[in-house]
Amino acid sequence: MNRLVTILVVAILAIWAVSSTVFIVDQRKYAIVFALGEVKQVIDKPGLHFKLPPPFQNVIFLDKRFQSLDSPDADRFITAEKKNILIDSFVKWRIVDPRLYFISFTGDERRALDRMQQIIRDALNTEITRRTVREVISGERAKVMNAIHKNVEDEAKKIGVQVIDVRLKRVDYVEQISNSVFDRMRSERLRVANELRSTGAAESEKIRANADRQRTVILAEAYGEAEKTRGEGDAKASQIYAQAFGQNPEFYKFYRSLQAYRASFRDKGDVMVLDPNSEFFRYFRSSGAGGAGAR
Repeated sequence: MNRLVTILVVAILAIWAVSSTVFIVDQRKYAIVFALGEVKQVIDKPGLHFKLPPPFQNVIFLDKRFQSLDSPDADRFITAEKKNILIDSFVKWRIVDPRLYFISFTGDERRALDRMQQIIRDALNTEITRRTVREVISGERAKVMNAIHKNVEDEAKKIGVQVIDVRLKRVDYVEQISNSVFDRMRSERLRVANELRSTGAAESEKIRANADRQRTVILAEAYGEAEKTRGEGDAKASQIYAQAFGQNPEFYKFYRSLQAYRASFRDKGDVMVLDPNSEFFRYFRSSGAGGAGAR
C-alpha cells in the first residue's frame, strides 16, 4: 500500500515537473522567459517551448497586436495666444521590443499605459503651446498631427513601443471661453446679416429707381408716338374734310350741321333755348340747295 502511494506521488510530481517546463506561445503573444527577475529569453514565434520549472525560470506573455489608448478625460492645454482648450486624443501602438518593454515596466501594464499617456500629453503640450487655436483646429492641423506623431514615436521607442497613429478626437474651448467665442461669433453673424440687408435695400432702391425711370421713358415715348399718330390722323382728317368741302361746300355744311344736330339732341331730355331764326336752325328752315341762301 505504501509503495502504491509512493508511486502515485512520484507520478504526480513528474507530471507537474513536465507541465511546468512546457508552455505554448500563441501567435498573438510574445513570451518572456526570466529567472530571478533577469530576462533569459524572448520568444516571438508561436508553438511549443520548454523552460526550467519554477522557481528557476518563469514565463510571462505580452500582447503583440495593435492596441488603442484613449485619453480618459480631456486634457487642458494653453495655446500660443494664451487660450485654454480641451483636447481628447487617442493613439494606436504595439510592442516591438518586448525585452525593453518588460525591463522598463517590469511587466506592469498599468505603468506602461500611464507612461504612454504621459508621453502623449507632453507631445501635445509641446506643439499646442506653439500654435494658435486656428492652426490646431484647421489651419495647420495636418502639420500639428505629424509633429505630435513624431515626438510620441521618438519617446515610445525608448520603451520598446511603436506608435502607429496619433489622432485628436476633439478640440474644444473651456466653458468660459466657449461662451465668449459664441457671443463673438453671433455678433459677427449679426454684423454680416446687417451688411447684407443694407446691400439688399440699396440694390432694391436702385432696381426700383431704374424701373421707374424706364417706365417714365416708355410712357413718354408712347405718349409722343400717340400724339404723333393723333396729329397725323387729324391732318389726314382735315385733308379729307378740305377735299370734301372743295368738291361740294354746301353739302359739307349740311353734313356738319347734321352732326351738330345729332350731338345736340342725343338725349330726349335735352333742352335748348335758342332763337328759331338763328343760324343753328338754318337747315330746319329750308331744304335742298335752293334753301341754302334763305335767312
